[in-house]
Amino acid sequence: MGELGNQFRQYMALRGFAAATKESYEGAMIALVRAHGGISPDQLTCDQVQAHLARLIGERRLSWNTVNVHACAFRCFYRDVLKRRADEFSLPPRGRARQRPTILDRASVAAIMAAHANLKQQALLAMVYGSGLRVSEVCRLRPCHIESAPDRMMVRVEQGKGHKDRYTLLSQNALALLRQYWLRYRPGNWLFPGAGGKGPISIPTAQRVYRDACLKAGIEHERARGIHTLRHCFASHLMEDGVALPVIQQLLGHTSLKTTSVYCHVSRALIGNVRSPADTLGVGSPFHLPGAAR
Repeated sequence: MGELGNQFRQYMALRGFAAATKESYEGAMIALVRAHGGISPDQLTCDQVQAHLARLIGERRLSWNTVNVHACAFRCFYRDVLKRRADEFSLPPRGRARQRPTILDRASVAAIMAAHANLKQQALLAMVYGSGLRVSEVCRLRPCHIESAPDRMMVRVEQGKGHKDRYTLLSQNALALLRQYWLRYRPGNWLFPGAGGKGPISIPTAQRVYRDACLKAGIEHERARGIHTLRHCFASHLMEDGVALPVIQQLLGHTSLKTTSVYCHVSRALIGNVRSPADTLGVGSPFHLPGAAR
């Protein structure tokens, strides 16, 4: 993209976009240019950009979230960098995805936790589930982020999603694994270092650790999904245990309570404990209402 690419990267840097967002947006623009034979993106019309998005949805059948990243990248580039007016460039608004998170039962999570013999892999998965961490957050943990004093038992998450710091729970079981792992490996600056030890473990490697654990535990991909499933399980299992929704919101680092409330819909234990008002009428059994046909 040449100079336009430099302008786009500079704009995203000034806006403080996360590294993953910058990479995704730039990748979306590169894909758009390649799809049009290398034509400079400032030469493309709004109709051409819309047709490209339609192909991503209809022909390539990309997920809602992936297509949404492309659409956001195009809006950012054409509206904010090229300064095109609304009558020159517009994309139809996209409704929000309605997918519910996949939740595993506690026995399945326990099987995943026990699947690896390697202490580093065990400790990484235990931290994701035990503290409700995003994969990017667990990869960038440092030893100083673990506050294991008996009156603390917290994990400090620095610059999570939205550039926010927060504290979340430190599991006793995870701490026991971390102590064994620390004594054996002495990891250094990063709690889970990557190959060579200079930087943190990569996100694809952490995902692979999770996928391999699921295979060993005999949990099929349709149920297991990605490592983010463990974060969903953390939230849902807390809700089943009666933890208040605002507390779970803070532990997860959600800005909006509406985001956290999705776990109200997936907690089978909560639904199972709810009685229909029809069963509290006290009219007798079998079900009977005054004037109803017999």
